[in-house]
Amino acid sequence: MDFAEAKIQILFAVPLVLSNVFSSSITIVSVMFAGHLVRSSLLLQLSPIRGPPLLVGLSGALETLCGQGFGAKMYKMLGIDLQASFIISFLFSIIISILWFFTESILVLLHQDPEISRTAALYMKYLIPGFAFGFLQNMLRFLQTQSVVIPLVVFSAIPFGIHFGIVYSLVNKTSLGFKGAPMAVSISTWISFLLLAMYVVFADKFKNTWKGLSVESFQYIIRNLKLALPSAAMFCLEGWAFQILVFLAGLMPNPEITTSLTAICVNTENIAYMVTYGLSAAASTRVSNELGAGNPKRAKHAMIVTLKLSVLVALAVVLSLALGHNAWVGLFSNSHSIIKKFAEMTPLLLVSIAIDAIQGILSGFMDRLNMWSIMPSLHPYADYIL
Repeated sequence: MDFAEAKIQILFAVPLVLSNVFSSSITIVSVMFAGHLVRSSLLLQLSPIRGPPLLVGLSGALETLCGQGFGAKMYKMLGIDLQASFIISFLFSIIISILWFFTESILVLLHQDPEISRTAALYMKYLIPGFAFGFLQNMLRFLQTQSVVIPLVVFSAIPFGIHFGIVYSLVNKTSLGFKGAPMAVSISTWISFLLLAMYVVFADKFKNTWKGLSVESFQYIIRNLKLALPSAAMFCLEGWAFQILVFLAGLMPNPEITTSLTAICVNTENIAYMVTYGLSAAASTRVSNELGAGNPKRAKHAMIVTLKLSVLVALAVVLSLALGHNAWVGLFSNSHSIIKKFAEMTPLLLVSIAIDAIQGILSGFMDRLNMWSIMPSLHPYADYIL
């Protein structure tokens, strides 16, 4: 293994992992607060810790556009592409908000328990004000592709620390009660985005890549969509496959137990993915920068090093969960039956986590090589037929 290249990627990946953990933990904390007030396992799944897969996927276009643009020294285009992505995210956020508003009707139509559906729908409605999530994802990609990672940790740790006070106050000190948990997520999401936005506007290091608002960005919306839509399809196919598992569990006898167990497994895999995501993002930036600079051999070498590192990381995560699965599931539930059944499912979950880690790295490479067009046709076989 090329230890010099591995060191570069690890030093880049660790801050991204920390940033992702802080950002995702905002949702986790609110779900745990809400879970102490009501028993609705659907909250664990309808509030995906990675965020709405559609918005996460749409931001993937910037990893290619900004990454290659930065490598090719076309600095002005980074700000233009960022603004085009903001417009796209805003339009799709409206669609998601409408779906969230009618969550109860949709869940009942899918034959979920009416009481569970009502509680989960109420939670989702109070997430609607947090539509800045799409803007935040775009801003993260904008900084990441310029290898600006330490500020990402700082500006994700601050909102995470503030979030504890916000969610505690709204849940326990106001009349909102349970509804205060999702409202706190919305507030903290806006804080995260505004902090990053102010940093980009006022920091000197972005004077070449951010020239201010420009109507020129409207000309690049279609170009952005050509990459964003396949990327979004990829994320949605993967994310929705997991949600379908939870919905199917809700049709089984004793839906509260089965949906809780399934949702815990799904979100455990999502949390494990945070670790490999940092490595994937680091590799994606290295590959796109090298391709933009016209160095395909160095890009290929970076890919090989990342694959080796991903195997080591996957083994570490799998070993940790294998040894501490009882303590882990205890954070989500104190039910003896759920803890026992989770232990029985752990071996299968470990295999899934290991495969997902490698798949995440390979997907990142295909994104950088503009091969998203074939990925949506592959994932149904992997996620749905299996």
